[in-house]
Amino acid sequence: MRLRSLLFVPGDRPERFAKAAASGADALILDLEDSVVADRKDFARDAIAEWLAEAADTPCFVRVNPLGTPAIVDDLAAIAGSRPAGLVLPKADGAAAIRTLVALVAQAGAACPPILPIATETPAALFHLGSYGEVAAHLAGLTWGAEDLPAAIGAASAREEDGGYTAPFAMVRALALFAAHAAGAAAIETVYPDIADIDGLSAYVARGRRDGFTGMLAIHPAQIEPINRGFTPSEAEIAAAEEIVQAFRAHPEAGALRLNGRMIDRPHLEQARRLLARAE
Repeated sequence: MRLRSLLFVPGDRPERFAKAAASGADALILDLEDSVVADRKDFARDAIAEWLAEAADTPCFVRVNPLGTPAIVDDLAAIAGSRPAGLVLPKADGAAAIRTLVALVAQAGAACPPILPIATETPAALFHLGSYGEVAAHLAGLTWGAEDLPAAIGAASAREEDGGYTAPFAMVRALALFAAHAAGAAAIETVYPDIADIDGLSAYVARGRRDGFTGMLAIHPAQIEPINRGFTPSEAEIAAAEEIVQAFRAHPEAGALRLNGRMIDRPHLEQARRLLARAE
């Protein structure tokens, strides 16, 4: 499943589902958590189950409520027969949370689809990031959040005035990035909250891809095209990667080569192979 862009849609706004699916997003995240107030959750569950039953072309994840809340049991019961493409687990705290969710899905009478944990929403969660490799087979990827954690520790903001992250949350972002790659899972960048700032979004996407993220969460259909474009290798990048692969194929015994006036070695070959895999 290609996951450059994952678009959040409130589960109690079914009139938005079709527009979201037409946005070009690689996947939708139909939300049952923060964007749906308590007295609308039953309506949202029914709306999501009905949409999933229509077998829409766009893969649909469902963000369930956190573990330990009564709401998650109702969430899983409502969608058990609908076979979503995946589940998004908020406030996840490592491998134990993934195992618990898999068990809850089984109790609801279904096989658990791939899980995308939001892995940094509580202080304790940071100390379990290294455990996700234990449950890699259950992961669709790994993402992080910059909203719940500041509230949890009483921070005024996670962001500087220029939109960059303050030092503590830049560290959190980096830890989540490395945790995803350590688990062999897709590294999904968190949302860019300013819907109107497309130039800022494009720069944010570029930094994410530069740093090793492979996709991103979105909160509005207008964000999808810049995200997809930013996380899709260009023709020039593909050509350069193919040239590196061909150079090492012609000299399989070499540890390092000179190509177009610069030295390349095995890490460059690995980067080239990863880029070509994403392009496919």
